[in-house]
Amino acid sequence: MKRILIVVGILATLVGLVWMGQGSGLFPYPASSFMIDQSPWIAYGAVLAVAGLALIFAAWRR
Repeated sequence: MKRILIVVGILATLVGLVWMGQGSGLFPYPASSFMIDQSPWIAYGAVLAVAGLALIFAAWRR
């Protein structure tokens, strides 16, 4: 169970970072993405990345 939580936390953190990159325009791939240069996605990505890190930390402490 601990490994599953860590893997889910890592995936959530990575997806959150991609969302932040697309929302800020630093990662404009794919070019047809609706998230590029849309500032709400920076916040959504930050929340998801922090949640992923919290999940990793909680699973690691378990």
